[in-house]
Amino acid sequence: MDYTNRQSTVVYIGSDHAGFSIKQKTVEYVRSLGYTVRDMGTDSEESVDYPDYGVKVGRMVQENEGACGIIFCGTGIGISIAANKVPGIRAALCTSEFHVEMARRHNNANILAMGARVSSFDNVKKMVNKWFSTSFDGGRHEKRVKKIHSLTGC
Repeated sequence: MDYTNRQSTVVYIGSDHAGFSIKQKTVEYVRSLGYTVRDMGTDSEESVDYPDYGVKVGRMVQENEGACGIIFCGTGIGISIAANKVPGIRAALCTSEFHVEMARRHNNANILAMGARVSSFDNVKKMVNKWFSTSFDGGRHEKRVKKIHSLTGC
């Protein structure tokens, strides 16, 4: 999937309470880049369960061809695990631009997961920019992505 077309790409963004503040900034930043953004919550720093928001974003990406997602929790670990329970989702927890590039090029990741307590907003912006400017390489990687999707009961 290619996310360089800003007019046709919808970006679903969600977080738990720990990621709320950085999610709010990211929503505005992604909108400023010209993308259509759907904020999937949470709507405050009041404690909530990260699996609810990982799955919510995952389902929206699953149901809307060409869409992608961005999710946050404190570390990005829990919310990415939850999102990856949704069939067809390849949520990649990234802490660097290199992680993002490889997640897009080799894994065709459709959700970018980040940790609000481990990534500065400046780093998040750099990773988001890399996310939108990197496409899936296909080729030998296509076979591997299909193999991931054929796994059940893992």
